[in-house]
Amino acid sequence: MRVNNFHCRGDDCFFPLHFDTRARSIVSKRKGKTMTDRLTLPQGTLELLILKALALEPLHGWALSERLQQVSRDALQLGQGSLYPALHRLEREGLIKASWRTTDANRRAKYYALTRTGRARLEAATKSWRRLVDVVGQVLDLA
Repeated sequence: MRVNNFHCRGDDCFFPLHFDTRARSIVSKRKGKTMTDRLTLPQGTLELLILKALALEPLHGWALSERLQQVSRDALQLGQGSLYPALHRLEREGLIKASWRTTDANRRAKYYALTRTGRARLEAATKSWRRLVDVVGQVLDLA
């Protein structure tokens, strides 16, 4: 079964080993300088990062982008053209739900929260991601 760029069988989710260069580029910023190089994320990675950020608390889009930028120490900067389509895909698949609220700045914003299904998917995808990183690391460490 293919769900949200993850390929799942039972509780195991797998990431494809190709890179999607269409709309999942994230600008990398370091020490206040914008780099012209873009980080190209493996397909499904952006969705995984979003699910992880929403696991702590519901966030609106801008706050979600800021959280990921902060946690990555400014290495990741999500543009609206990547973030909102990913949020809408996750919402359509029932992994997150949205509700309108008022922000601390007294503005209306759509807040996104993880669903029970989203939390289960996050756990499975995190295990698969860590397993993939270990295997790729083993291969790269071969002399």
